[in-house]
Amino acid sequence: MTRIIPDELSQLLGQGVQAAQQAGDLPGDLPVEALKVERAKPEFGDYASPAALQLAKPAKMAPLKIAEAIAAHLPANDLVAEVTVSPPGFVNFRLSPAWLAAQVDRILDEGTAFADLNFAQGKRAQVECVSANPTGPITVGRTRGGVIGSTLANLLRAVGYDVEMEYYFNNAGRQMDILGQSLRARYLELLGLPFTFPEDGYQGDYLRDIAARLVEEQGDTLAETEDVAVFKDFAEAVVFESIRASLDRVNIHFDTYFNEDSLYQSGEVWDVLARLEDIGVVYEADGARWLKTTELRGLEEDKVIVKSSGEPTYRLPDIAYHMDKIDRGFDQLVNILGTDHIEEYPDVAEGVRALGYDADRIHVVIHQFVTLKEGGEVKRMSTRKGEFVTLDELVDDVGPDVVRYFILARSPDAHMDFDLDLARQQSNENPVYYIQNAHVRCAGIARQATERGISMEGGDVSLLTGERELALIRKMLELPEVVQTCVERFEPHHIAFYAHDFARLFHPTYDELRALSSDVSPVSPEVSQARLKLYATVKIAFARCLELMGMSAPETM
Repeated sequence: MTRIIPDELSQLLGQGVQAAQQAGDLPGDLPVEALKVERAKPEFGDYASPAALQLAKPAKMAPLKIAEAIAAHLPANDLVAEVTVSPPGFVNFRLSPAWLAAQVDRILDEGTAFADLNFAQGKRAQVECVSANPTGPITVGRTRGGVIGSTLANLLRAVGYDVEMEYYFNNAGRQMDILGQSLRARYLELLGLPFTFPEDGYQGDYLRDIAARLVEEQGDTLAETEDVAVFKDFAEAVVFESIRASLDRVNIHFDTYFNEDSLYQSGEVWDVLARLEDIGVVYEADGARWLKTTELRGLEEDKVIVKSSGEPTYRLPDIAYHMDKIDRGFDQLVNILGTDHIEEYPDVAEGVRALGYDADRIHVVIHQFVTLKEGGEVKRMSTRKGEFVTLDELVDDVGPDVVRYFILARSPDAHMDFDLDLARQQSNENPVYYIQNAHVRCAGIARQATERGISMEGGDVSLLTGERELALIRKMLELPEVVQTCVERFEPHHIAFYAHDFARLFHPTYDELRALSSDVSPVSPEVSQARLKLYATVKIAFARCLELMGMSAPETM
């Protein structure tokens, strides 16, 4: 089973505290749960704990004295080679080289399950992302939420969740009517008939393509049809087919497509409104209905939940939608939303909570917008005007793995500049190439060993004693921690950062530490077998990273 080193050290610290209490060196009523462990500065060791600082107040002792007492009573453990104490009260751990080397065999045994944690076994999670209405091809900006969401889904599966990906969309409303009117105009235009293009219609060339498809299928049979719904439905079907196919290209797949309109058809939206009114958190004023966000969230103003026209704002159907999701039995609900939803989602959560639902299950990740840059200049994009770069165009240009990594390797709350010039490079300057090439090099050395008839079976990993070898093992063993961090914080970008850092450590190590003997770099058969094992585990770790990021792990380049 994959081990998380900080968790093991935290348990060890707890045992040390209890032993010190039994010896009378520490007070007997100190909390020993969840003692913090973090990576240390290299001069102090591999990991450090500020546990003594945590315990100083309840113990009424100087942190340094507490740290010394804990260190003196830590039980022996094959994980730790050395324990030291440093001001103002840190307990420092240096990992055992023998234990580190032994982890190579363990990782080989775990194989593709390396970094699987399984602490959420038996629980269900839902990730809702992209959720673009079907008014046009999927763009780069909309794809950001999909990459974040699908990566989080992979990470949630790695810790044991049964994960369902959901796409929430609305095929009703004014913008869909405008889409239908726009298609009707393009259809008539292709037939050479008089037409009036709507003032705020969708102008992209994709509508001309859809119109051509409609002419091919229906001829001029719809020329006299004024029912916009006919054109809207056709456009919606074609656009949604395109969106699904485009997202598939970058490894974003959905299990469920949820239509917002179903909440109206079932009456759930109006049932929720009535329930909110019954508990006194919605009232009527100026012809509109208002949600008491001043009461629910302490805001200065209440928010409109149904306009005076009778049309709900986003808040009402979203409250109904999240209640529906909780009713479906999910333990975790992860929403990946654009920054335009930043004001809305806390109101939705409090509306859900007010109706007696567990809103703590809802986790929202807000992502900023994406800007494409080429030659140092920004490409302006507008779906309505037809001035945008589609996901398909970007994939054709730089490939799906580059799209995913470049989007992922940026914190969601930071604006993203997608550098097309860098993305096109096939060199170490491009982080995608750099990371995947690490996997390729490991695959290559394994092939060479097979061609020479050299097997790593029986290799003695205790021979892996060099600092570069041990540093590589240490870095590999951080992967489970990174997976845990990504899931606990709902921040998948940490896996991208880790993969690049791992590659930066790997490449110079690989260049220096040869696994196969040559005239230039003679290597003993025993060391050769041990290093082949090491690089086999590195290959596993890189493949795992790439899989979690939704990217391919090529064997050759």
